[in-house]
Amino acid sequence: MKTMTCRQLGGPCELEHCGESADDVINAQDKHLKAAEKAGDSTHQEARNEMKSRWRHPKKSLGWYRDMKQAFADLPES
Repeated sequence: MKTMTCRQLGGPCELEHCGESADDVINAQDKHLKAAEKAGDSTHQEARNEMKSRWRHPKKSLGWYRDMKQAFADLPES
């Protein structure tokens, strides 16, 4: 199990997402950003817009995805 924060994944806060894989924490971040947007949290809006763009254009966003997978792989187990 490893942990990445919203900020490490491109967001504005220190909320921690835990998971067994990078995909787990990326999906948790997506849910967090959706919930923040729904709640009217404007501080997360830029990160939410970027995440929506990545889901719509996955080939263009492959660099970000690879970077996040590598960052996750480099983390110590928690």
